Amino acid sequence: MPARRPYPSDLSDARWELIEPVLSAWRFERRGRALDFGRPPEHDLREIMNAILYVDRTGVQWRYLPHDFPHWNTVYGYFAKWAAEGVFAQLNGLLRQLLRQKEGRDAEPSACVIDAQSVKTSTIVPASSQGTDAGKKIVGRKRSIVIDTIGLLLAVLVTAASVQDSVAGSQLLDQVAAEHSAIRKVWVDGGYRQHLVEHAATLGMDMEITARTPGTRGFTPIPKRWAVERTYGWLMLHRRLARDYETLSGRSEAMVHLAMTDLMARRLTGEATISWRDPKTVTKQPIPG
Repeated sequence: MPARRPYPSDLSDARWELIEPVLSAWRFERRGRALDFGRPPEHDLREIMNAILYVDRTGVQWRYLPHDFPHWNTVYGYFAKWAAEGVFAQLNGLLRQLLRQKEGRDAEPSACVIDAQSVKTSTIVPASSQGTDAGKKIVGRKRSIVIDTIGLLLAVLVTAASVQDSVAGSQLLDQVAAEHSAIRKVWVDGGYRQHLVEHAATLGMDMEITARTPGTRGFTPIPKRWAVERTYGWLMLHRRLARDYETLSGRSEAMVHLAMTDLMARRLTGEATISWRDPKTVTKQPIPG
């Protein structure tokens, strides 16, 4: 690893040990198909991942990567390959199983929660992949996610914001049924329609629509569903997700997987996620009056 001053987003040795086998296996398999298999690797995978995490955590543009990282074009090339080949999803799945087992749970969940979040997009996002969420008055994209009951990501789907929650939810249910056969219970909010409940039943899942108590004002945690709001809060620690900057929706999904991979790796190694307001540097201000 090059001698440079570390950034807060850099992988520690302990977190790199969790991630390295997947990336090394990817490199070995890819080089096995290449003609120059005997040629030594040109780039350090740990530094490539550190650079990608820097972008995800800070929200900086690829071209604005600090010069002590590999060239931005190289880093982006690796990100694009890993996103297309499902490497980030694979990392997310591996660390989720490890974390669930560490907390005394089965590796595979038996229940999940589905929710959607509409976000604005940057000017580089093609208009064809955007839409308007009429309910939230947002022009952009929609992130629909499935989490287990402790808030860990099972699946994510990025669509235009105009896509109905139930349409995206149907695709996610099919994916969850194929990849997590143990799931039998699903919770959703009132934005999902009855036909999705019927679709879930055909997949052997009991879907329950939870709603706020009529007349309730302000923020009120809803049983079972509050966990998904907490997950969105975790994701927002990564500034790249405050808005959708990715040209392709698949790369937007990769950024979500990457953020959850970072969070879970920290939890597995007992390292706190650094917030933008470090308590050690905050000085108490005098109370006026």
